[in-house]
Amino acid sequence: MCRNIRRLHNYEPPATSGEVREAALQYVRKISGSARPSAANREAFDRAVEAVAAATEELLESLVTSAPPRSREEDAARARERARLRYESSAPPA
Repeated sequence: MCRNIRRLHNYEPPATSGEVREAALQYVRKISGSARPSAANREAFDRAVEAVAAATEELLESLVTSAPPRSREEDAARARERARLRYESSAPPA
């Protein structure tokens, strides 16, 4: 899975349309192998992003869970701690 695509379900506040579109853009970039499509492919690329975003929003609206909503701040803090530990352990000795 592309590292730039983040979990969008079960957050408080819910994911915005902008976050959904950014995830769709990352997905289409990944599967097309192109960060910037050529002029000839731009229309198809943009249609794909919009279709993926629409499907994602529909999915997020349909999902149900009994788990309490997650916190983006807590998730970011956990990620920073994981990165700190990973990079701290891979640093060359002084």
